[in-house]
Amino acid sequence: MADIRLWLSLLGLLVLGWLLYLLSPILMPFAAGALLAYLGNPLVSRLMRLGLKRIWAVGLSFFSLLTVMTVSLVLVLPLLWQQIVYLESRLPRVLRWFNREGIPWIEKHVPVQIDRLDMDLIGEWLSSYWVEAGSAAGNVLTQVAKSSMDILALAGMLALIPVVTFYLLLDWDDLLARIRNLIPRNIEPRVSQLARECDDVLAAFLRGQLMVMVALGVVYAVGLQFVGLKLALMIGLLAGLGSIIPYFGFTIGIVSATAAALIQFGNFNAVLLVWCVFAIGQAIEGWVLQPFLVGDKIGLHPVAVIFAIMAGGQLFGFVGMLLALPAAAVIMVLLRHAHEHYQQSRLYQAMPPVEDDDAAG
Repeated sequence: MADIRLWLSLLGLLVLGWLLYLLSPILMPFAAGALLAYLGNPLVSRLMRLGLKRIWAVGLSFFSLLTVMTVSLVLVLPLLWQQIVYLESRLPRVLRWFNREGIPWIEKHVPVQIDRLDMDLIGEWLSSYWVEAGSAAGNVLTQVAKSSMDILALAGMLALIPVVTFYLLLDWDDLLARIRNLIPRNIEPRVSQLARECDDVLAAFLRGQLMVMVALGVVYAVGLQFVGLKLALMIGLLAGLGSIIPYFGFTIGIVSATAAALIQFGNFNAVLLVWCVFAIGQAIEGWVLQPFLVGDKIGLHPVAVIFAIMAGGQLFGFVGMLLALPAAAVIMVLLRHAHEHYQQSRLYQAMPPVEDDDAAG
């Protein structure tokens, strides 16, 4: 009987995987909606505890999120576009500065010989790049005109995301209860416990880390703006978004901000101010944001964090690096329970045979 159940379970998993593979082209809005519903459910639950009905709580959450996103885009996009145009106009100057100042400084302090950049070759490459980009844009527009149905289909799938999210949020608790009722009764307590612990870890990472990213982006952008850096918003957003991968956001932010300060101001006083901004950001992250927004529920050793990120990048590229930490945290929960089960097993608790003293004598 047990063998039949095992084979039926394996057959069910194979059929489910086959169906997911066949339906993968249309699963994007449902997966995105499920993720947004998971992230938004705690806010809906808090509003319900204040006395609101669930439908009003969901509606208020949607309205608040839409307002925040609209205001943010209206305020940020024009400034970001201005900084992109400024960066494009200053790129030749940056390359010339690197030839005259950067490379000699590196060669003076590090025993290496670096070839100078060929400005003519780089100029030709940039010109050809923009020509190719323009022709690629024209080809895209042509394809858009020829395949308007595909564009309408894509727009329809994107429009489904808020609809799916809304209805999943309305029935989120009922869906979880129905899934729980499908679990066999003899293993339901253990599975529910594992699910709760995995939820705590994922919530700490997904919800907490997203808030940490936004807060760090604001801190870096505002701080660099006070320094007077013209690329403050771009670098701040880049460092904030990059902080989803530990050490990556800080590294890319401080390196790019240091280079931008040297090029714009030409002295190390501005560089020191930039370093102070990132030092303050790191202090705020370590003492305020991480303890209060993320906490210690992930509980991964720094070496494990580095290994997880490298392994995720090696296996699945940049997406793997993004998913490495939450996946590793869930695996750590499962391994912790497996370790506890092993310590309670006969294999671990088996006592070594005791020698008979009389026989030994």
